[in-house]
Amino acid sequence: MEKVKLMMHNNIATLEIANPPVNALSKQVTDELLEHLESLAENPEVRVLLIKGAGEKAFMAGADIKEFPNVMNQTKTGEVTKFVLKSHSMYNNLANFPKPTIAILNGMALGGGCELALACDIRIAAEEVQLGLPEIKLGIFPGGGGTQRLPRLIGPSKAKMLMFSGNPITAEEAYRIGLVDDVIPAIDLHEKAIELAEGISSRPGVGLRLIKKLVNRGLELPLEEALRLEAEYFESVLNTEDAHEGVEAFLEKRQPQFKHM
Repeated sequence: MEKVKLMMHNNIATLEIANPPVNALSKQVTDELLEHLESLAENPEVRVLLIKGAGEKAFMAGADIKEFPNVMNQTKTGEVTKFVLKSHSMYNNLANFPKPTIAILNGMALGGGCELALACDIRIAAEEVQLGLPEIKLGIFPGGGGTQRLPRLIGPSKAKMLMFSGNPITAEEAYRIGLVDDVIPAIDLHEKAIELAEGISSRPGVGLRLIKKLVNRGLELPLEEALRLEAEYFESVLNTEDAHEGVEAFLEKRQPQFKHM
């Protein structure tokens, strides 16, 4: 039985993680997410991707701890590293997904669930949601990119505090420190997510993809190199049909009709 369900609404794709009771990140969930991400990345009809958890209890409450003994019992040096790197491929595919991604945190986002949200471009949360990286309480630490993506998002000091303590924080606190981008009453969460996605999907697709590439790549480069890359990408976007349409529509005082080309 599939544990990640794909739904399409206009040009918005939604991946819903359905692995009760808390949508744990099992090997099957990881594999299905990766398969969907690779397929959707090549689908020209998809302009925005939403990720959510089934039900109201959890977006994703972390890894499936029942699978840990098999990993821990590996005796050959490097086998655990290979296992972790395989899971990283899913997170990296999400982080580098060529179109905007939004995590809809409709329930707790802990451990691997928090790391999944971190790999998205935007995170919106219901008011009652808790987020955190509790791995230290198991004697380990975040292994799905949390030690790297969280500091880049909220700064090293706050990230260390969350990982050192292992304690969850509220959605409001997560908003205050920049871990989530909006906090919304649970009853309105899905509607607001669709509204946000539809607004983004109406923008020129090439421009959106280049913005994402520039931000992601630019964070890894010295400022001077990043600005050079911005100039090169700006030349590329100026040569698109949508750029010409956008400028002409502005000068003619009408709404642009973008073709996302």
